[in-house]
Amino acid sequence: MEGEPYDVVPCSSVTVDSILRIGTAGAIWGLCAGPHDARKKGLAGAAQLAFVARSAGTFGIQYGLVAGICTLTHCGLQRYRGKSDWVNGLVAGAVAGGAIAAMTRSWTQVIPMACLVSAFKVATDYARAV
Repeated sequence: MEGEPYDVVPCSSVTVDSILRIGTAGAIWGLCAGPHDARKKGLAGAAQLAFVARSAGTFGIQYGLVAGICTLTHCGLQRYRGKSDWVNGLVAGAVAGGAIAAMTRSWTQVIPMACLVSAFKVATDYARAV
């Protein structure tokens, strides 16, 4: 099984794998950052527990959603274009960055965030290949 997973496995499978992996990382981040934020807000006991649970769920869903959008876009473009090059990662990163900015409802940040995530996506694609 050589090559990229986009060449061998269906896009839906790669996307679900990405959502589960990155969503789990987001939930773990929420479990780590949640207690700190709860203490800063002065929460204790059941209120702190509820805050941490909400934090883990929120981060998990957001991270998983962005990873799914990025992976599905990258895989779909690669299948559609029939090429495995930097353009797929560039567009997928821009779409995912736009989704991140849209979640914050800060419309002035859509283009900068799309450019930033797009640059990181292309950089990680090429860093992995070296």
